[in-house]
Parts: sequence; C-alpha cells; structure tokens
Amino acid sequence: MAKLKLDLHDIYNKGDKIDAELNRIVQEALDKRIALVEIIPGKGSGQLKKKVLRFLNQSHIRSLYHRLEKDDKNFGRIFIHFRH
Repeated sequence: MAKLKLDLHDIYNKGDKIDAELNRIVQEALDKRIALVEIIPGKGSGQLKKKVLRFLNQSHIRSLYHRLEKDDKNFGRIFIHFRH
C-alpha cells in the first residue's frame, strides 16, 4: 500500500507554511489516489498536533478524506485515510 509522509518538525513555528504543506499533502494524496497519509507533528507540547487537527477538521478538508486516526502508540503521529 502506498503511503505519503509529512514531517512537520522543521516548520513547527511557521503557521502559514504548515497550512500550505498540509494542503499540498492532501492534494497529492487525492491526485495520486494514495490511501494513507502519515503526518508527524511530533510530541512536544501538543500545540502543533492541535493545529493540524483543527486544520483537518475544517469542513472543506474533512469532506476530502474518509477517516482520521490518532496513533495510540505514538502521540506524535496522525494518519489520514482516504477512500478513492
């Protein structure tokens, strides 16, 4: 199964760049019909993960994917599942 991965460690303090990268990875998954995207906001204070979840829960983004999964074994990972 093909999977895309986005590590946000390098841009954790650049809000506009984070949104742009999240938009890019979601669009890439749709264009290439990839079923799973792994986003790594990292553990930290949890603020970046909350920002990512807020972004993904916007109605226009939410309608693009099937399911969102927070990794229960690793707090610093989020999976987006697509149904094509």
